[in-house]
Amino acid sequence: MRHPLDPLTAEEFRQAAAVLRRDRGVGARWRFASMELWEPAKDVVRGWQPGDAIPREARVVVFDRDANAAFTARVSITDDAVLEWTPVPGEQPNMTVDEWHEAHEALIAHPRVVAALAARGITDLDLVLIDTWAYGHSLIPARFADRRVGWTDTWVRATPTGNPYAHPVNGLHFVIDLNSMELLDVEDTGSVTRPTGTMGEYAPGLVPGLVLRTDLRPVEVTQPEGVSFAFEGNELRWQNWSMRLGFTHREGLVLHRVGFDGRPIAHRMSFAEMVVPYRDPGEDHYRRTAFDIGEWGLGFMTTSLELGCDCLGEITYLDAVLHDSAGEPYTIANAICVHEEDDGVLWKHVDERAGAEVRRSRRLVVSFHATVANYEYLVYWRFHLDGSIQCEVRATGIMVTAHVEGDTVPPYGPLVDDHTYAPIHQHFIVARLDMEVDGPANTVVVSESEALPVSERNPYGLAVVQRERPVEREGGLDVDWASQRAWKVTSAERTNAWGRPTAYKLVPRAAVPAMADPSSPLVQRAGVVEHALWVTPYADDERWPAGEFCNQSRRDAGLPEWTKAGRSVVGTDLVLWHVFGIHHVPRPEDWPVMPVDIVSFELAPVGFFDRNPTLDVPPSRSAHCSPGPADPS
Repeated sequence: MRHPLDPLTAEEFRQAAAVLRRDRGVGARWRFASMELWEPAKDVVRGWQPGDAIPREARVVVFDRDANAAFTARVSITDDAVLEWTPVPGEQPNMTVDEWHEAHEALIAHPRVVAALAARGITDLDLVLIDTWAYGHSLIPARFADRRVGWTDTWVRATPTGNPYAHPVNGLHFVIDLNSMELLDVEDTGSVTRPTGTMGEYAPGLVPGLVLRTDLRPVEVTQPEGVSFAFEGNELRWQNWSMRLGFTHREGLVLHRVGFDGRPIAHRMSFAEMVVPYRDPGEDHYRRTAFDIGEWGLGFMTTSLELGCDCLGEITYLDAVLHDSAGEPYTIANAICVHEEDDGVLWKHVDERAGAEVRRSRRLVVSFHATVANYEYLVYWRFHLDGSIQCEVRATGIMVTAHVEGDTVPPYGPLVDDHTYAPIHQHFIVARLDMEVDGPANTVVVSESEALPVSERNPYGLAVVQRERPVEREGGLDVDWASQRAWKVTSAERTNAWGRPTAYKLVPRAAVPAMADPSSPLVQRAGVVEHALWVTPYADDERWPAGEFCNQSRRDAGLPEWTKAGRSVVGTDLVLWHVFGIHHVPRPEDWPVMPVDIVSFELAPVGFFDRNPTLDVPPSRSAHCSPGPADPS
């Protein structure tokens, strides 16, 4: 019997598509933008027991290319029937990988494209990469506003396996109708002389004069007695932790029913949006704001992992099943990596009589990697022995660049190569944390430190007190490093041994200011980036912080709209939306391929336990670890 939260199988994808073809006339000219499990209500999931039969349903978004019309559907896998069929006029579903490839093939064969490239001396079309982007409604030429369109960048490789992103074709962009694959416009604002000294290659065989190091010795990670975690279906258990692993086209990895020692912490955790605006108003960049999750989908962009390269140690891999735009399923092998890592010292004390007591920490890591065009996002959820959770993202890959004529460099980014600059840009990641700390009745409490002024009771000005206040209404909240502000999700029903509500604290580590005018397309379409945290009461139709249909969106249909209602968030089932990321001012060291830029946040227990929950961790048995009495000298 399948668990209610298990992702759709290949056969279920096929069945959902077949039902829509049979009952709703979804034909060969239609595309399946997305198909995913229609997750049952929370109370159904909480009450489920093995053997219970829960109906399996799919949520599907399709669009008719000939009519430029989109629909959402609710399909019963169990009953082989369409339960809901809803037109969504004026909306464009997410882009599909098939469209991206088809757009390249259509454009590279078009006479106007061939002529524009030839005018720049580019005649070997096998070296050309045409990269199609989605963009916002306000930036689409008015005459094309009622179409499903993309705009393109063009790049050219120096060799058949060379790095295309090293050689932009500046001033040349195409507008394409993605339904008909019709070239709508050639935007040619003038070419820039291609520099001769650019060295944008990173593969060893293509970097001139590169000699690989020979003094790096192997690092091997072994667990002779096997791993300490176990799977039962999609349920993962490790050292008091339990969770279910899911996967969707849009979010990639999803963590369901996260708990510790049988106590719930979160119902569901994932990434709900990733907005990447380029902060350069130049002709080549002003449209360049990607919604990597809403427009493309981290699941669709997930790549297979390799032992020794992406993951090190005793690894368990999980495959993921998704679908193409024809509704046919396919498998991403090794999409998710699960393993344990040594994490240094967990706790230690040296006593002159009792000697040293040392415990080593380890963590369970659940990860996946997504390649979104030129960038790679490496996502790690780390679960620690002490009950804390760390979410880390490592961004790597290749920066977008542009060439410059002469010695005039735009002020919007530094030079990284010969007559080549990289624009300043940002990566806003929105983590959706559907919390359930010791049950669904929770309240968010703002926690701040305050230094007290000098007084009779504080003559040396050293006193610091902690101030706390509940968040009573939904909305956006901001970081304050001066007060070390954090947010606690407290239980409204359970207290610890010391009479305080049990809680988990969100610790922000990488909040990024929007630094954008309220009238900008960025803020108009993704107002979520204006605050580091949003708190809302749970609603099953509030999943996407910038709206479900952000491809060609006019205005934000997500958090800024939902929170206008001012709903109470006291003692209720609530969702945290944490916005974190990277403010990337490029460096020459980031070129031609950037070392990982690391950002993270943490969820830490605060009074969830009555004392250190790791006192029961045994000393290490390694032959290399033999603590003895401390030297009193």
